[in-house]
Amino acid sequence: MELSHLIAFNLTLLAAMASPGPALLLALKTTLTSGRMAGIMTGLGLGSMAALWTALALLGLEGVFALFPWAYALLKTAGALYLLYIAYGMWTDAAKPLPETSADAPHLRRAFFRGFAVNIGNPKSVIFAASVLLVIFPQGMSFAEKASIALNHLLVECAVYTLFALALSTPPARAGYLRLKPVFDRAAALLLGALGLRLIFSK
Repeated sequence: MELSHLIAFNLTLLAAMASPGPALLLALKTTLTSGRMAGIMTGLGLGSMAALWTALALLGLEGVFALFPWAYALLKTAGALYLLYIAYGMWTDAAKPLPETSADAPHLRRAFFRGFAVNIGNPKSVIFAASVLLVIFPQGMSFAEKASIALNHLLVECAVYTLFALALSTPPARAGYLRLKPVFDRAAALLLGALGLRLIFSK
């Protein structure tokens, strides 16, 4: 493995992270409603599971899904239902005022595990990771090289979501969100719901 391979992977990863999806929406919503640290912890949860999917792809999990399609279908359905659950909560809470932000440990743990759960329910990530890894990286990599790729993935995701949380936790960003909270929350709920339904009905 060469440095050019890692650079190509990071550029692909950044492009994928920039596209609207459940992870980006959850990070945005959490930062604006619960504050900077909750947004950072959500990003850490999202990044941890995304990096784990990459590690599993490097270890050949996509082959397991091919052999046992019911396992893929089960995990995909559970993830879709969780997205629909989040979408329902966003829709019903759209008109409610924001709660007071909190920095207590249980609150931050919930933020982490919510991010982790959103990405654990997206087994397509391992298929995407496997295809990207196959194109970018050479065959026959050592375990240490595979571990460094997964660690790199974790660091990139956490850095991006941390910067995202720092930018969105400013008073102007929060004030702008408050002005449009019902519209934004319902639009985000519709998008998350559509993503959940697409995950259920897609092959």
